[in-house]
Amino acid sequence: MSAASARIPSRWIAPDWPAPARVRSVITTRRGGGSRGAFASFNLGAHVGDDDAAVAHNRRELRRYLPEEPLWLRQVHGARAIDADGETEETEADAAVTRCRGRVLAALTADCLPVLLCDDAGTVVGIAHAGWRGLAAGVIESAVAAMRVAPERLLAYLGPAIGARAYEVGPEVRAAFADCSADAAQAFRARGQGKFLADLGMLARQRLKRLGVPRVHGGAHCTYADGERFFSFRRDGATGRMASLIWLERE
Repeated sequence: MSAASARIPSRWIAPDWPAPARVRSVITTRRGGGSRGAFASFNLGAHVGDDDAAVAHNRRELRRYLPEEPLWLRQVHGARAIDADGETEETEADAAVTRCRGRVLAALTADCLPVLLCDDAGTVVGIAHAGWRGLAAGVIESAVAAMRVAPERLLAYLGPAIGARAYEVGPEVRAAFADCSADAAQAFRARGQGKFLADLGMLARQRLKRLGVPRVHGGAHCTYADGERFFSFRRDGATGRMASLIWLERE
Protein backbone atom coordinates (compact mmCIF):
# COMPACT_ATOMS: atom_id res chain seq x y z
CA MET A 1 0.00 0.00 0.00
CA SER A 2 1.26 3.46 -0.90
CA ALA A 3 0.64 6.35 1.44
CA ALA A 4 2.19 9.59 2.45
CA SER A 5 4.58 9.54 5.35
CA ALA A 6 3.38 7.66 8.43
CA ARG A 7 3.48 11.06 10.14
CA ILE A 8 0.48 12.42 8.28
CA PRO A 9 -2.48 13.39 10.49
CA SER A 10 -5.16 10.76 10.91
CA ARG A 11 -7.77 13.31 9.83
CA TRP A 12 -6.38 13.08 6.27
CA ILE A 13 -6.72 10.21 3.80
CA ALA A 14 -3.84 7.92 2.85
CA PRO A 15 -4.94 6.42 -0.49
CA ASP A 16 -5.16 2.64 -0.32
CA TRP A 17 -3.74 1.43 -3.63
CA PRO A 18 -0.88 -0.92 -4.57
CA ALA A 19 1.49 1.76 -5.80
CA PRO A 20 5.28 1.29 -5.49
CA ALA A 21 6.75 2.24 -2.12
CA ARG A 22 8.50 5.33 -3.49
CA VAL A 23 5.14 6.77 -4.65
CA ARG A 24 3.67 8.92 -1.88
CA SER A 25 0.15 10.32 -1.81
CA VAL A 26 -2.23 12.03 0.59
CA ILE A 27 -5.62 13.70 0.43
CA THR A 28 -6.54 16.39 2.93
CA THR A 29 -9.96 16.86 4.50
CA ARG A 30 -11.66 19.99 5.84
CA ARG A 31 -10.54 19.32 9.42
CA GLY A 32 -7.81 20.90 11.50
CA GLY A 33 -7.09 24.28 9.93
CA GLY A 34 -7.34 27.97 10.69
CA SER A 35 -10.14 29.04 8.33
CA ARG A 36 -13.53 30.04 9.69
CA GLY A 37 -17.15 30.28 8.65
CA ALA A 38 -17.99 28.69 5.31
CA PHE A 39 -14.32 27.78 4.85
CA ALA A 40 -13.84 26.00 8.17
CA SER A 41 -11.37 24.84 8.67
CA PHE A 42 -8.55 23.41 6.52
CA ASN A 43 -9.24 25.29 3.32
CA LEU A 44 -6.31 25.26 0.88
CA GLY A 45 -7.94 27.22 -1.95
CA ALA A 46 -6.59 30.74 -2.38
CA HIS A 47 -9.28 31.69 -4.91
CA VAL A 48 -12.53 31.03 -3.06
CA GLY A 49 -12.95 34.16 -0.90
CA ASP A 50 -11.29 32.93 2.29
CA ASP A 51 -8.99 35.12 4.36
CA ASP A 52 -5.52 35.10 2.77
CA ALA A 53 -3.79 34.73 6.13
CA ALA A 54 -5.88 31.68 7.00
CA VAL A 55 -5.09 30.00 3.67
CA ALA A 56 -1.40 30.76 4.10
CA HIS A 57 -1.52 29.24 7.59
CA ASN A 58 -3.19 26.09 6.28
CA ARG A 59 -0.70 25.74 3.43
CA ARG A 60 2.20 26.11 5.87
CA GLU A 61 0.71 23.33 7.98
CA LEU A 62 0.38 21.10 4.91
CA ARG A 63 3.95 21.86 3.87
CA ARG A 64 5.24 20.30 7.12
CA TYR A 65 4.32 16.88 5.75
CA LEU A 66 5.70 17.30 2.23
CA PRO A 67 9.20 17.30 0.75
CA GLU A 68 8.60 20.71 -0.87
CA GLU A 69 5.87 23.24 -1.65
CA PRO A 70 3.31 21.73 -4.05
CA LEU A 71 2.96 23.00 -7.58
CA TRP A 72 -0.43 24.73 -7.31
CA LEU A 73 -2.17 24.73 -10.68
CA ARG A 74 -4.58 27.43 -11.88
CA GLN A 75 -7.39 24.99 -12.63
CA VAL A 76 -9.83 26.00 -15.37
CA HIS A 77 -11.86 22.79 -15.93
CA GLY A 78 -9.91 22.11 -19.10
CA ALA A 79 -7.80 19.27 -20.45
CA ARG A 80 -4.26 20.68 -20.46
CA ALA A 81 -1.58 18.55 -18.79
CA ILE A 82 1.87 19.93 -18.03
CA ASP A 83 5.27 18.43 -17.29
CA ALA A 84 5.81 19.82 -13.80
CA ASP A 85 9.57 19.27 -13.96
CA GLY A 86 9.83 22.41 -16.08
CA GLU A 87 7.47 24.56 -13.99
CA THR A 88 8.48 26.75 -11.08
CA GLU A 89 5.28 28.71 -10.45
CA GLU A 90 1.53 28.41 -10.71
CA THR A 91 0.46 27.44 -14.23
CA GLU A 92 -2.93 27.24 -15.94
CA ALA A 93 -3.63 23.53 -16.32
CA ASP A 94 -5.81 20.76 -14.92
CA ALA A 95 -3.28 17.94 -14.92
CA ALA A 96 0.43 17.53 -14.27
CA VAL A 97 3.09 14.82 -14.29
CA THR A 98 6.58 14.56 -12.83
CA ARG A 99 9.57 12.24 -12.86
CA CYS A 100 11.50 14.41 -10.42
CA ARG A 101 11.80 13.00 -6.91
CA GLY A 102 10.36 15.29 -4.26
CA ARG A 103 8.30 17.30 -6.76
CA VAL A 104 4.77 17.50 -5.31
CA LEU A 105 1.75 17.61 -7.60
CA ALA A 106 -1.57 18.91 -6.29
CA ALA A 107 -5.21 19.20 -7.32
CA LEU A 108 -7.75 21.27 -5.40
CA THR A 109 -11.31 19.97 -5.31
CA ALA A 110 -14.69 20.41 -3.62
CA ASP A 111 -16.83 17.95 -5.66
CA CYS A 112 -14.70 17.47 -8.80
CA LEU A 113 -12.83 14.19 -9.04
CA PRO A 114 -9.09 14.09 -8.27
CA VAL A 115 -7.32 11.30 -10.17
CA LEU A 116 -3.90 10.11 -8.99
CA LEU A 117 -1.69 8.17 -11.40
CA CYS A 118 1.62 6.32 -11.22
CA ASP A 119 3.51 3.65 -13.13
CA ASP A 120 4.21 0.24 -11.63
CA ALA A 121 7.95 0.93 -11.54
CA GLY A 122 7.58 4.13 -9.52
CA THR A 123 9.34 6.34 -12.08
CA VAL A 124 6.54 8.82 -12.88
CA VAL A 125 3.43 10.16 -11.16
CA GLY A 126 0.55 12.29 -12.38
CA ILE A 127 -2.58 14.03 -11.19
CA ALA A 128 -5.75 15.27 -12.86
CA HIS A 129 -8.54 17.58 -11.73
CA ALA A 130 -11.61 16.05 -13.35
CA GLY A 131 -14.96 17.73 -13.14
CA TRP A 132 -17.48 16.88 -15.84
CA ARG A 133 -16.11 19.50 -18.23
CA GLY A 134 -12.55 18.29 -17.81
CA LEU A 135 -13.56 14.66 -18.14
CA ALA A 136 -15.53 15.36 -21.31
CA ALA A 137 -12.66 17.44 -22.72
CA GLY A 138 -10.14 14.65 -22.13
CA VAL A 139 -8.14 15.68 -19.06
CA ILE A 140 -7.49 12.05 -18.08
CA GLU A 141 -6.35 11.25 -21.61
CA SER A 142 -4.00 14.25 -21.50
CA ALA A 143 -2.52 13.18 -18.18
CA VAL A 144 -1.94 9.60 -19.33
CA ALA A 145 -0.33 10.77 -22.56
CA ALA A 146 1.97 13.14 -20.67
CA MET A 147 3.26 10.28 -18.53
CA ARG A 148 4.75 8.64 -21.64
CA VAL A 149 4.35 5.14 -20.24
CA ALA A 150 2.41 2.21 -21.70
CA PRO A 151 -1.09 2.48 -20.19
CA GLU A 152 -1.06 -1.13 -19.03
CA ARG A 153 1.80 -0.18 -16.69
CA LEU A 154 -0.24 2.53 -14.96
CA LEU A 155 -2.32 2.53 -11.78
CA ALA A 156 -5.01 5.05 -10.90
CA TYR A 157 -6.69 6.16 -7.70
CA LEU A 158 -9.97 8.11 -7.62
CA GLY A 159 -10.20 10.52 -4.71
CA PRO A 160 -13.23 12.03 -2.96
CA ALA A 161 -15.83 13.56 -5.31
CA ILE A 162 -19.55 14.16 -5.46
CA GLY A 163 -21.28 10.80 -5.61
CA ALA A 164 -23.75 9.35 -8.06
CA ARG A 165 -26.67 9.77 -5.65
CA ALA A 166 -26.13 13.53 -5.34
CA TYR A 167 -24.77 14.86 -8.63
CA GLU A 168 -27.74 16.18 -10.57
CA VAL A 169 -26.99 17.45 -14.08
CA GLY A 170 -28.85 18.59 -17.16
CA PRO A 171 -29.18 16.83 -20.52
CA GLU A 172 -26.27 18.80 -21.96
CA VAL A 173 -23.88 17.02 -19.59
CA ARG A 174 -25.17 13.59 -20.58
CA ALA A 175 -24.94 14.56 -24.25
CA ALA A 176 -21.32 15.71 -23.86
CA PHE A 177 -20.35 12.16 -22.90
CA ALA A 178 -22.88 10.11 -24.86
CA ASP A 179 -21.82 11.80 -28.09
CA CYS A 180 -18.31 10.43 -27.56
CA SER A 181 -19.04 6.97 -26.20
CA ALA A 182 -22.07 4.70 -26.19
CA ASP A 183 -21.22 3.20 -22.80
CA ALA A 184 -21.29 6.63 -21.14
CA ALA A 185 -25.08 6.41 -20.89
CA GLN A 186 -24.59 3.80 -18.16
CA ALA A 187 -23.20 6.54 -15.91
CA PHE A 188 -26.44 8.58 -16.00
CA ARG A 189 -29.74 7.80 -14.30
CA ALA A 190 -32.88 9.73 -15.21
CA ARG A 191 -34.32 11.77 -12.35
CA GLY A 192 -37.30 13.41 -14.06
CA GLN A 193 -37.92 16.84 -15.56
CA GLY A 194 -35.03 16.29 -17.95
CA LYS A 195 -32.46 15.92 -15.17
CA PHE A 196 -30.01 13.08 -14.55
CA LEU A 197 -27.83 11.78 -11.74
CA ALA A 198 -24.27 11.47 -13.03
CA ASP A 199 -21.58 9.09 -11.79
CA LEU A 200 -18.24 10.88 -12.20
CA GLY A 201 -16.34 7.86 -10.92
CA MET A 202 -17.87 5.56 -13.51
CA LEU A 203 -17.15 8.06 -16.28
CA ALA A 204 -13.52 8.24 -15.18
CA ARG A 205 -13.23 4.45 -15.00
CA GLN A 206 -14.67 4.17 -18.50
CA ARG A 207 -12.10 6.62 -19.82
CA LEU A 208 -9.26 4.82 -18.09
CA LYS A 209 -10.45 1.45 -19.40
CA ARG A 210 -10.58 2.75 -22.97
CA LEU A 211 -7.05 4.07 -22.58
CA GLY A 212 -5.88 0.63 -21.44
CA VAL A 213 -5.28 1.48 -17.75
CA PRO A 214 -6.34 -1.78 -16.05
CA ARG A 215 -5.93 -1.03 -12.34
CA VAL A 216 -8.23 1.62 -10.88
CA HIS A 217 -8.75 2.01 -7.13
CA GLY A 218 -10.59 4.34 -4.77
CA GLY A 219 -13.79 6.19 -5.54
CA ALA A 220 -15.51 5.39 -2.22
CA HIS A 221 -15.80 8.90 -0.71
CA CYS A 222 -18.70 11.26 -1.54
CA THR A 223 -17.94 14.91 -0.79
CA TYR A 224 -21.62 15.90 -0.85
CA ALA A 225 -22.75 13.26 1.64
CA ASP A 226 -19.99 13.76 4.24
CA GLY A 227 -20.09 17.38 5.36
CA GLU A 228 -17.94 16.73 8.42
CA ARG A 229 -14.95 15.58 6.37
CA PHE A 230 -15.29 17.23 2.98
CA PHE A 231 -15.99 20.57 1.34
CA SER A 232 -18.73 20.43 -1.30
CA PHE A 233 -19.51 23.31 -3.65
CA ARG A 234 -22.76 21.69 -4.78
CA ARG A 235 -23.93 21.30 -1.18
CA ASP A 236 -22.75 24.59 0.32
CA GLY A 237 -21.97 27.09 -2.45
CA ALA A 238 -19.26 29.23 -0.83
CA THR A 239 -16.83 26.70 0.58
CA GLY A 240 -13.19 25.66 0.80
CA ARG A 241 -11.06 23.20 -1.15
CA MET A 242 -9.28 19.98 -0.24
CA ALA A 243 -5.96 19.00 -1.82
CA SER A 244 -5.00 15.67 -3.35
CA LEU A 245 -1.21 15.34 -3.56
CA ILE A 246 1.25 12.87 -5.06
CA TRP A 247 5.03 12.75 -5.39
CA LEU A 248 8.03 10.44 -5.72
CA GLU A 249 9.94 9.99 -2.50
CA ARG A 250 13.50 11.25 -2.48
CA GLU A 251 16.38 8.82 -1.96
